[in-house]
Amino acid sequence: MDDRAEFLGRTRQGLRWPVRGARRDRALSVMQPPGDPRPWLPMVPGDRSGWIEAFAAASVALRTDFRVVGSIASAVEVLHGTAAAEGWNRVATHPDPLVRGVVDRLGLPILDVAGGYDVGDLEACPVAITGCDVLVAQTGSVVVTARSSGGRALSVYSPHHVVVAPVERLVPDLPTAFERLAAVFGPDYPSLISFVTGPSRTGDIERVIVLGAHGPRKLTVLLVGNCPG
Repeated sequence: MDDRAEFLGRTRQGLRWPVRGARRDRALSVMQPPGDPRPWLPMVPGDRSGWIEAFAAASVALRTDFRVVGSIASAVEVLHGTAAAEGWNRVATHPDPLVRGVVDRLGLPILDVAGGYDVGDLEACPVAITGCDVLVAQTGSVVVTARSSGGRALSVYSPHHVVVAPVERLVPDLPTAFERLAAVFGPDYPSLISFVTGPSRTGDIERVIVLGAHGPRKLTVLLVGNCPG
C-alpha cells in the first residue's frame, strides 16, 4: 500500500459516523452543501464591465492597487513609475508569456525561479511579478497555483507582489473560479492553490491591522486587454 492509499484509508476510517438512525440523517443533511452556492454568496453583475467594477471596489477595501491597462506597453509604463518610486533593483519572476512581455521591458536584472534559485536571492528581490490562474470579481481575490505562478514561494517572499493577468482570467464569482480550475487541471490538481485576497495582513495585536505580516505588504494587479464587454 502506498502513502496516498494509506492516507485515504485512514481518512475514511476517521469519517465513519458513530451514530445511527435519525441522528445520523440529521447530521448528514447539515453537512451536505447546497446544489448551487451562488444564492448564498454576494451578488455579482452579469457582464465583464460589472465584474471589473466589482473587483475594483473590493480592491479598494482590501488595499490592493488595481489597474486596468490596455496593453503590455501600458503595463510597463505603470511599473516603470512604481520601480522608480520604490527603488527596484531586481525582479523575481517565472516563464509566462504575458508576464515576461512586461518584465523583459522593464530593463532590470531578472531572477527566473524556473531554473532553480537561492532562497537568499529571492528574499533580496523587492518585487515578484507573476501571472495567475483566475481573478475573482466577487471577492477581489487572485488565485495562484504552484504550477502556473512560479511555484510555492514566488508570490510570498518579496515585499511587493505584482500580478499581470489577461482580461480573460477575470471571472464573476467563487463557484466559477473553482469550475475554471477544474476545467484546467481535472483530477491532477497542483500541490498549492492559494486565494490571495489583498496584501498580507494581521490584526492579532490590539486589533491593529498591520500589512506585510506573513507575506507581501503590497499587492498590485494589472488587468491587461480590451476590457469592456
